[in-house]
Amino acid sequence: MIGTSLGGVEALPRLVAGLPADLPAAVLIVQHVLPSSPNFLAERLDAVGPLAAKAAVDSEPLLPGRIYVAVADHHLMVEDDRVRLTRGPRESHARPSIDVLFRSAAYYAGPRVIGIVLTGTLDDGTAGLWAIKDRGGIAIVQSPEEARYPAMPCNALRHVNVDHTLRLDDIPNILRSLTREQLEVTERSMNKRFEVETQIALGENALQHGVRALGAPSFYTCPECHGSMVVIEEGSITRFRCHTGHAYSESALLARTLPNVEATLWAALAQAEERQTLLQELAQRSRSAAEATQSYAEEVRRMQHLTEKIRELATDPVLSRSNDETGES
Repeated sequence: MIGTSLGGVEALPRLVAGLPADLPAAVLIVQHVLPSSPNFLAERLDAVGPLAAKAAVDSEPLLPGRIYVAVADHHLMVEDDRVRLTRGPRESHARPSIDVLFRSAAYYAGPRVIGIVLTGTLDDGTAGLWAIKDRGGIAIVQSPEEARYPAMPCNALRHVNVDHTLRLDDIPNILRSLTREQLEVTERSMNKRFEVETQIALGENALQHGVRALGAPSFYTCPECHGSMVVIEEGSITRFRCHTGHAYSESALLARTLPNVEATLWAALAQAEERQTLLQELAQRSRSAAEATQSYAEEVRRMQHLTEKIRELATDPVLSRSNDETGES
């Protein structure tokens, strides 16, 4: 299982080119893309490496030596020994989501899973990698010093007991070794949360499947649907999920607040300017009543002062400090 975001289009061909032709495992890849993106990545990976790569198809069987690439606006998941493509709720405003792939693989395949986090911004993949480790799998992270965008590798290293931190060109060799080792399966109790969140990503009703039991009620509301959210604690990771199913890491939730504040300010500015214009028109129509004209004039001045203040806030440079990755994927 490989997850990447910004910088992944350059990193993935290097990694795939080094994979052994006889790799005895299926490879599933999530690269963050916009909903309208053409699915060109699979063709590119198919051309550079020894393994056949293709855009994933819902319900097709998982076969060793094949690469399955997520398609735009669909989560890529594992369900038993099949590939699943779903339009379940976004996680950290991403679909496809790395966490969704990793968590579903951890749920269904446990210690047979190897999760790899490559270059990218924010922290998609961290919670999913934690789930893989919780189920006895292996966690690999690209060296932050090499990653073009080190935030995703750094966040994974901060919160997950990672097994290997490697340069990109060294990852194929460790995969060759790990996939040939005799697997010693240690039975671990299943985290009920993985089942609930996997079913939500598969498109099941979040409320009916127990989303409210995932954690304590949160102070925050979902930036996407404005539903109430619960707080999910996993080791040192804090996440949020709303009752319709959308999920956010702390970093992703923080990244969504500035755009929402800016949008609210511009909406407020539009309403204030409309009121100011209406007052000016009313003042012009009431010239015969001096007292009414004076009242309107005073209100216009107050609205002018207010619109200036709102415009100043809406154009404050602090609101432009949004992340390089918008999350519209």
